[in-house]
Amino acid sequence: MGKDLKGKELGDGICQRKDGRYVARFTDRFGKRPEFKDFDLSKVKEQYKKAVAENELKLNVAEENTILSEWYQTWMRLYKGDDVICANTRRHYNTVFNKHIEPTLGNRKLKDIKQIHILDLIKNLADNGYLYETKNKVRILMLDMYDKAMRSDLANKNPARGIDLDKGKTPEPRALTQEEQNIFFECCKGTFYDNLFIVAVSTGLRPGEVCGLTPDDIDFKAKTIDVNKTLLYQKLEGDEQKEFHFDPPKTKSSYRKVPMTERCIQALKRQMAQRSVINSRSTAKPVKGFENLIFTTRWGTPINSQIYSDAIDKVLEEINLTRDTLEQITHFSGHCFRHTFATRCFEAGVKPKTVQAYLGHASLKMTMDLYTHLFEDHSVKEMEKLSNIMDETFNDTADLYESECEDLVDAEETKEVSDNSMKDNVVYFKAAR
Repeated sequence: MGKDLKGKELGDGICQRKDGRYVARFTDRFGKRPEFKDFDLSKVKEQYKKAVAENELKLNVAEENTILSEWYQTWMRLYKGDDVICANTRRHYNTVFNKHIEPTLGNRKLKDIKQIHILDLIKNLADNGYLYETKNKVRILMLDMYDKAMRSDLANKNPARGIDLDKGKTPEPRALTQEEQNIFFECCKGTFYDNLFIVAVSTGLRPGEVCGLTPDDIDFKAKTIDVNKTLLYQKLEGDEQKEFHFDPPKTKSSYRKVPMTERCIQALKRQMAQRSVINSRSTAKPVKGFENLIFTTRWGTPINSQIYSDAIDKVLEEINLTRDTLEQITHFSGHCFRHTFATRCFEAGVKPKTVQAYLGHASLKMTMDLYTHLFEDHSVKEMEKLSNIMDETFNDTADLYESECEDLVDAEETKEVSDNSMKDNVVYFKAAR
């Protein structure tokens, strides 16, 4: 038990130094010795008592001075290594943190960040025009970072937990109508990227998946495409500029075998023949490591998203050249072919679980949520079918009821005639006697 300079007892862990300051110390659950100093004894006792209570309730943290930016680097290294996420996902995490989180909260201590700070950050994103997807990525990133920080005793609560975001109205995915699809493919028939468009709309593959196909992914005998990689054009760690990369598929469920239609098979065979011609030309400039791609540019180089989009726009320009403004087909990206494929599947009555497998979605819920509008339209049409059946049933019942009524009327009339005839016979018999 410590004493002051006059010898008066101050209590466990508290003493007074020669300069007059009071000092309180104790050993916390992490084996550290926090120290509280002040010339005001009451302040020292208050700080000491609070720290001891927090330690007993396990509300204190192992490192009080760890800031969010430091923890982000540790979190990425320990929980988001190469065996957990792919390079493109890591780049995306870095973009979200460095652009949206770090400038506002990066220098704050983990223990000092409260839910109000995260809510304010999300509100600022909304004020600057960012939609639900970006705001939710910030929320998810903060949520996981703090969950892991709590495991390491760097935080005693998760300020991101319990934050709900308003999704707002999510736009329906753009899919070509049957008429638009017919017009587009009629116009692009025989053009350089025609085969690419046919395979994309016939399989529902993502742009990176279809542009990353190589001959060993195609099994013409089994009529399937083995989706096992995606073509990426990004500046990753170690790159001086944007480069092409082969990356694993988006999710575990994205590894899949997709069946091919006969039209798709023929398009792939034409493309392989076209690829041989391109590679034999002196103008061919294939990129090292990507020489075996099925779909390339005219120079044998890989196709990135911009080239894909420009090729689509070129066809649309041709289509819209002689069409009225209100009749023109609006711009769409390569991802539209994927949504068009899914739409045609549902229109053909393919089961949602099968469509999920085709698309490589992680869950059936994802497929159902993405194409909710199609199911709403489908439910209306199904109800119309039910209505027709019910009407026919009611009509048959009504006809049956009417027929039974007519039979009853006929029976009554017959009975009445029979009764009258009986009466006539009795009168005649009596008269005869």
